[in-house]
Amino acid sequence: MHVVLVVEDDTAIREVLRMLFETNGFRVVITDTAVRGEQSARLYRPDAVIVDLGLPDGDGMKVIRAIREWSSMPILVLSARGGEAERVAAFERGADDYMIKPFSAPELLARVRAILRRHVRGELPMGVLQLGGVSVDLGKRETQHNDGRRLRLTPLEHRILETLVRHADRTVTRESLLKEVWGPQWQDSRALRVYIGSLRRKLEVNPTRPRHILTEPGIGYRLIIDAAADEESFPVV
Repeated sequence: MHVVLVVEDDTAIREVLRMLFETNGFRVVITDTAVRGEQSARLYRPDAVIVDLGLPDGDGMKVIRAIREWSSMPILVLSARGGEAERVAAFERGADDYMIKPFSAPELLARVRAILRRHVRGELPMGVLQLGGVSVDLGKRETQHNDGRRLRLTPLEHRILETLVRHADRTVTRESLLKEVWGPQWQDSRALRVYIGSLRRKLEVNPTRPRHILTEPGIGYRLIIDAAADEESFPVV
């Protein structure tokens, strides 16, 4: 039986969520503040967290950030805030999916099951990825230069890189990356281009002629992890 933690201050919505998940075989833990949400996550170690952003003692972003300091458990934001800035900020802090209120109960259930499947199957790559002079510990989400200097990747950059690693040496379409990283409703590929550019600046020796994170014009991106890639340069398109 999967355990779902709901961090929501609206009593009616809490009861709808409790009914939805309990009738579908989940155990539900309910709390109504940011502080209790993070405490309950540590206490119950749920399989997934559903968190509202507008909580009485602070922003739900704090809950996401606090959980991400010690756990990779799936987190879905359920919020009335539908702006692009809020959604990007939530993903940047480590959310796995984002739904806007009012919401479809069957769709919410399907999305939670989807992020659980990805997490339970262990789809997140593990081990250390070596890209030229930079090593990325995918399990610990730690990045450093070979001389020991630390390099910070944001949670969203890590998720893009992890998705590319799962499909290493194969082209990943922009649509697939947007769906896996930002969720099925995200259509704007401008943010993807910005984060790909940021990853290149951090991981590539020459970001303008990348050797590892390549653009497939009109299609998407491809990650080259073979050491032989260091012998040649590829132009940015």
